[in-house]
Amino acid sequence: MISALVVTGCVSKSTANARAHKAYLAGQAAALNSMNTRTNIVILGDVQNHELPWTDDLTLARAIVAAGYDGLHDPKRIILQRQGEQADIDPKDLLRGGDVPLEPGDIITVNER
Repeated sequence: MISALVVTGCVSKSTANARAHKAYLAGQAAALNSMNTRTNIVILGDVQNHELPWTDDLTLARAIVAAGYDGLHDPKRIILQRQGEQADIDPKDLLRGGDVPLEPGDIITVNER
């Protein structure tokens, strides 16, 4: 008979939760990075398609429409992340014609709040 010695340490629930959250965020970042290396656009939020291929004529408004925004309300906030920087875009500016050209690897977050 073979017996095994199992040594376990005490880990608080908050420490375990923090480790799990850190692993989750690392996984999310890895997924976004892998998507970005393929010159796609990533759209986060209430949309049907979270990834679109980048094209020369792709703009923020076109991307939101192509992604199939399906929130219950009009977006209140749009965040554009590009090369580690982010900009808040007022959805009203898009309606007034202030569209933004997109670049490969851009990440768009569309929020109802």
